Amino acid sequence: MIDLHTHTTASDGRLTPDALVARAAAAGVTVLSVTDHDTTAACAVAARAAAAAGIEFVTGIEITAIVSEADVHVLGYFIDAGSPALETFLARQRTLRVERVREMVSRLAMHGIRLDADAILQPVLADPDRAVGRPWIARALVEGGHVADGNEAFERWLERGRPAFVPRTGAPPEQVFQLINRAGGLSSLAHPIHLGHDDWLPRYAAAGLDALEAYHSDHDHGTTQKYVALAKRLSVEVTGGSDFHGDDAHGPSAPGRVSLPGDAYGNFKARLRWA
Repeated sequence: MIDLHTHTTASDGRLTPDALVARAAAAGVTVLSVTDHDTTAACAVAARAAAAAGIEFVTGIEITAIVSEADVHVLGYFIDAGSPALETFLARQRTLRVERVREMVSRLAMHGIRLDADAILQPVLADPDRAVGRPWIARALVEGGHVADGNEAFERWLERGRPAFVPRTGAPPEQVFQLINRAGGLSSLAHPIHLGHDDWLPRYAAAGLDALEAYHSDHDHGTTQKYVALAKRLSVEVTGGSDFHGDDAHGPSAPGRVSLPGDAYGNFKARLRWA
């Protein structure tokens, strides 16, 4: 099994890097990437655990780019996590995340729901390499008895168009592709079904996008085949993974639940030779 899309407690996952690798090993995963949002903080620990478990590890990340207030999730693989340009960019991204959470907590207060922003942000305040996100607010809403579960938190308060939603600010996708490439890595557009703009993909391929995430937990067989075919037409590769978080807000999943075929992984990895 090849799972190139997982998350840990360094961003919005529920498992520590060690626990994620253990879960992946138990599921039979042979190639694993940790792709936390706007941080590589978990990769060194996960890489050591993967080596001990006999799992090939790929240093990864998921960066949120922005187009007209729409989120474009860009996965990066085989990156140099110590790239100065990448580190500077990600530090800014994480700062913007903190500011966004504070604004969302303020908006909740306007509707009579009072949460302690500093308590929600405490892990990030203690370790700025971690990346906060809306699921952290969702968990606080559940713990405070304001909603029954994470799904309700998003549906009532945190999704686009709901009372506490705050649009992100960030870099355009083309800048993110270049940043990943300059850090020695390859880029892939995460779960394109959620973007809803297949018409943007030719422009992204021309701007340096290396792959489409055709295999994903939210893609049925027809959707997967659609993006495999589209990737071929655009002369880019395909990637895939479970997008495992370990919480109810992201739906039922497990490491390895979605696996990238071995030949597709080989083709993607080979792209490093001429990237």
